[in-house]
Formats: sequence, C-alpha cells, structure tokens
Amino acid sequence: MKLVEMPAAYSGSAGDKKWNFVDEEQNGNWGGGYPMYFPPPVMFVARRPAGEVSGARKVEEIQMVSGAFMAKVYTYGAILAELHIPDAYGQPVDVVLGFPSFEGYTNKHPKFGCNVGRVANRIAGGSFELGGEKYSLEKNNGENCIHGGAVGWDKAVWTVLEVDSPGCSVKLGHTSPDGDEGFPGKVNATIHYFLAPNGVLRIEYAAEVEGKATPINMAHHSYFNLAGHGAGSVLAHAIQVAADSYTPVGEDLIPTGEIQPVEGVPGMDLRQPQPISESFEAREQCGLDYNFVLGEKPENTDLTFAASLQDASGRYMEVHTTAPGLQVYTADNLDGSIAGKEGVSYQKNGGVCFETQGFPDAVHHANFPSVIVEPGETYNHVVEYRFFC
Repeated sequence: MKLVEMPAAYSGSAGDKKWNFVDEEQNGNWGGGYPMYFPPPVMFVARRPAGEVSGARKVEEIQMVSGAFMAKVYTYGAILAELHIPDAYGQPVDVVLGFPSFEGYTNKHPKFGCNVGRVANRIAGGSFELGGEKYSLEKNNGENCIHGGAVGWDKAVWTVLEVDSPGCSVKLGHTSPDGDEGFPGKVNATIHYFLAPNGVLRIEYAAEVEGKATPINMAHHSYFNLAGHGAGSVLAHAIQVAADSYTPVGEDLIPTGEIQPVEGVPGMDLRQPQPISESFEAREQCGLDYNFVLGEKPENTDLTFAASLQDASGRYMEVHTTAPGLQVYTADNLDGSIAGKEGVSYQKNGGVCFETQGFPDAVHHANFPSVIVEPGETYNHVVEYRFFC
C-alpha cells in the first residue's frame, strides 16, 4: 500500500480530500474496500524546547508530520516518543509505549522508544578483551552489561545536526569519549530519522571511531502495539519473523554460541504469520526475548524483510533492515507499575520490540558477525518500520 492522490474521476462528496491508499500488488485497486480520506501529504518538521536535564543540558522536542503520519522525537536519548498511524478508516492512534513528556524517560524504565548503544543487548560478565587489553564494563543486568551500561547513549542529549522540513527528516549526533562506560575509543555517532507520507519510518545509524577499536551495535527499542499504546496485550497480534535460525541462550539470556535452526523448535518457527499467543503456548512459557538470525549480508546490502506484525484494527507493519540479527521481545517484564502516556499502566505483553542489531555478546563468539569497528572505519545500520492499513 502507498498513499497517493486519487484520480480526478473519483466520485466523492464535494468536501472529500482526494487522497487514499492504493494496493500496488493488486493492479492499483484502492485498499480496504472503504473510502479513506486524509489531509494532503504535507511534510514538515517542528522543533520546540522540552526542558533540560542535569548540567543545564537543554532538550528539544521534534515533531515530524508526513501526510497522515506523525512522529515525535526527543533529543534526550534520540527517543521516539510518539508514532501516530491511521487505521483503514483514517483514524490515527499512537502505536508506541512511552511517557507524556521527556522527564519520564530520565527515570528508570524499560528503554521505551530508546536508541541504545554503544553496544545493544548483553555482554557476558560485563567485560571483554580487544587488542590484548581487557575492558571492564558496568554490570547493570545481573553479572552482565546490557545496552551500553547504566548511562548508555539512551541517556545522552543528542545534538540536532540537520533538519529537512520539506523532506521530513532530522539528523542527530552524539560524541562518546574514549572510556565512556568502560568502552575504548572515541565514537562520533549519528541517528537520522526519516518519515515518509507512505507510512515508512526509516532510521539510519552511523558511527566513526577514533583512537582505538571498539564494539558498536546500535539498536532501536520501541515497544509497538498496533491497537494503540494503551490497548493492552499484543498476544492476539499476528507475528512473522523471516529467520531460519536463532541464537539459543542460557538462563541469563546470554547466547550459548550456537546458531540453531528454528524448524522443529516449539514456538520458535515464526516464518509463517501466527498469533503471538501460539508461540507462547507451544513453548509452554510466556515471553519472547530471542535474537533471530537474518542471514549473511554483503556490505552495503539493500534492506531485506525481517518481520511483520498485524492487528485486528487493520494496521500492519513490516520491519526491513541491513542488520544481521533481530531481537524480538514481547515485554514480559512489564507489570503494571509504570504509568505511561494518558495515565495508562502498561501491563505484561503490552508491546513488542523489533530490535535490529548485531548478535548479543558477539565480542565473545568468533562465529558471530563481528561488531568491532576499527579507527577510520564507519559503522552503518539501517532499519525501516513500514506501516500499512
């Protein structure tokens, strides 16, 4: 589906907006079977002060409007705070869990909408060796380090580097010094958001390293609920993951180092769409929190399909990426104790994360794709979340 201007011959009411979704795979037929009216696809970016954090670091709120779609980003953590997507009747709803203002993100929370780094996911034992040196990290996940440490890149105030209002994009930058959270090397990182009027949210990650080699593995950590951020459980959503294998983990969710086919493993073969609840029932346990292997990718590869999600509302999303792995996490740790937007208490399985990434604990497994970036090299990673009605 894509949003296009309707033909002049369309016989709607005089006041109708002549915009609609067209199904490219069905010879240009209008999608949904019902008239869907939207404002014309105006594209703009608006900025305003949102407040400040300790050290008088000022935080901005950036709103991106692209046709019928809207995204809100804070420079604090480069966080995606809102993402409004219409259904088949043109009714928009915010599909990501989060807080009503950036201050909520400054407190402890499960990484709602964050872009995590320097290294997303887990590093076993909170340490690794590189170039003959051992580096000790903060153990902020039991005996392990997760998502770059307690003060990872999701806690940084990113700088606005570029705003393209007609193109509906914003580029943010952050410099992480040598020794930041225990990691070696200076890193200059950027996150570039694009919102297209056909419902594509594209995120481009890049990072350049100075001085010493270092691991880099950036990932986006939004919790998606296509029925709306406060709609409750996503267990009825249909999920698909285009992966033939995954990386099994131990009790502490650290990979064993194996790469195992999903075929024959109860609840792990998601290559055909199925309700999330079916995966839970097949494994006789709640929660998905696994890294799926998306296959070998040549450098500078085009985006490839990784996953999809669909809700009874008619909203459907696809995940496309250049990354080798995809962490699927179904928010098993939410327990109703977090008050989010509109005062909603987010419950267990209230959203699902699609974190495109390098493999967890790759620094300890030579058979995993390397996440080490040498000085002078550039790290690149792209993910697109594509939404349809």
